[in-house]
Amino acid sequence: MSSGNDGQCQTLTKPALGEREAAELVDRVFGLKVLWIRSLPSYDDQNFHVRVSAEGADEYVLKITNSEDSQEPDLIEAQTQAMMFLRAEGFPSATPYLTKDGNIMSLEWGGTRPGSKKYMVRLLTYLPGTPVAKITTNAQILYEIGRLAASVDKVLSEKFQHPSVKSLHRGQFIWNLANVPLLDQYIYALGQNKYRAVVEQVIEQFKGKVMPKLSSFRACINHGDLNDHNILVDSSSTLLENPQYRVSGILDFSDMSYGYYVFEVAIAIMYMMIESPDPLSVGGHVLAGFESVLPLTAEERGALFLLVSGRFAQSLVIAAHTALLYPENKEYLTITAKTGWKHLMTMFEVGQEAVEKTWFDTAQAYTYHAPA
Repeated sequence: MSSGNDGQCQTLTKPALGEREAAELVDRVFGLKVLWIRSLPSYDDQNFHVRVSAEGADEYVLKITNSEDSQEPDLIEAQTQAMMFLRAEGFPSATPYLTKDGNIMSLEWGGTRPGSKKYMVRLLTYLPGTPVAKITTNAQILYEIGRLAASVDKVLSEKFQHPSVKSLHRGQFIWNLANVPLLDQYIYALGQNKYRAVVEQVIEQFKGKVMPKLSSFRACINHGDLNDHNILVDSSSTLLENPQYRVSGILDFSDMSYGYYVFEVAIAIMYMMIESPDPLSVGGHVLAGFESVLPLTAEERGALFLLVSGRFAQSLVIAAHTALLYPENKEYLTITAKTGWKHLMTMFEVGQEAVEKTWFDTAQAYTYHAPA
């Protein structure tokens, strides 16, 4: 869920290539003949699932980056190099298929129509698996997702080195959790509905209670968007009543930026709540998995409730704003809102103290017994 550099949320920069144009692009840039192609849902880039007549791995995702982000090749380079690095470290991330010129990406015109823009184009390996959004999550996979969130950030922060990594300092990037206060300029998109007051409360509490503590949090590189559509799983068990899942794919590195370890666990908790029938219980299992790799400090734990709430606010406000720009994509853009508003309201009705007790008691129970 990218875009929005320098505090500007999404402008009208999303590519709009047809399937035939996309197939011609794969042939011209990568030298591969497309057997079949279909569009994939996306936030502000354009993605296609393609099968080609090549030997070996023959399924790819053609990723056409929006024209705004396409102007930052160093940033896209860093994201792609991070994917390649993680793959080499044993994580299930995609890798790029090189262009005919031997590059990992290419800046291309998005068609011949008047007003066409240039877009950065990559062809990434297609990762099999089922999005977490389409399964019934259980404690086991929530714990694994927590471990994944900590492990990805830890290895990126400790071992990933590349000249383009400096581009991940994205000070005003709207999706960085530190920038919840920037939502003030987009809150108009909510109109005057009953939820606006809660979002305003989240923003004000965030300004007063989280922002002054940022310097005490441990800094790192964040993936930044480990949501229920960006984590793929497969089942390692045939027991239908208690399936055991493993993560088979990590998607969408376009929200990578420098942040803090506690941001990643808050983001994961928020998105795992979306599909859960018992959303308030989710946080403890994700937290336990995360802390099996990186225990949080007292200051980080103390901010967790408002960080999760802040991510809800980001997702809901930016989606409402973007849906005004792209009404034809409203269903996908507001997918989180279907349950997100309800969960945010529930968090504030139950209250920070009670929610934290649920999370922390659940996480503490893992110190006495290993996860299933």
